Amino acid sequence: MTEKRLITALDVHTMDEVKNLVETLGTTVNYYKVGMELFYSVGPQVILYLKEQGKDIFLDLKLHDIPNTVAEGLCSLLRLGGISMLNVHASGGYTMMKAAADRLHEEAARLNLQPPKLIAVTILTSLNQTEWQQMGHADSIQEQVLRLAVLAQKAGLDGVVASPQEARSIRQTCGNDFLIVTPGIRPGNAAVNDQSRIAQPAAALRNGATHLVVGRPIRTAAQPRQAAENIIKEMETVQ
Repeated sequence: MTEKRLITALDVHTMDEVKNLVETLGTTVNYYKVGMELFYSVGPQVILYLKEQGKDIFLDLKLHDIPNTVAEGLCSLLRLGGISMLNVHASGGYTMMKAAADRLHEEAARLNLQPPKLIAVTILTSLNQTEWQQMGHADSIQEQVLRLAVLAQKAGLDGVVASPQEARSIRQTCGNDFLIVTPGIRPGNAAVNDQSRIAQPAAALRNGATHLVVGRPIRTAAQPRQAAENIIKEMETVQ
């Protein structure tokens, strides 16, 4: 079975780097994340290239603004075509998320397109509890992530971005059909870098994650394809 639970992050800023990594990984990786660094640098051409390669695309731009601006921004991204997943910030609130989901589905129907999955970022995986409290929050990160996940589901979104450490409580609360996309995935021998709330691949899946986003442990490995294959082998131990 083709492994589409692994999303490899293209956190680079040139098309040459994109092509080099995608060609190196070949058929091992079928799903790629395009984030701010890359999209702001090269624009829609990376979407066209990945579509031509037959890859699934998670366009990770984390929209966060007033409801109408986010909703129409998503529609602009939808019209690029071929995007499998988009996201917004859950901290934009229920009204923003509902407007985003409703408008995205409305525009997809008008264009006769399959709507991308729409997910909401909860709390960035780089934040730890100390920083969270410094921002003036009395509750825990875990409590707030779950609160935002429930709000996103109520607003009609397909899932959330959350750390592996919150995945279990989200799965228990939001059910089996809710997507949980988890950054902060680090194989046992990988550097933590700027992530705080992390887990190894199999543990994240056991906690309830549906998709794992992995960037530097693959991209900076001496043998990126082998690194991706090792992660997939570990993922395949969890059905």
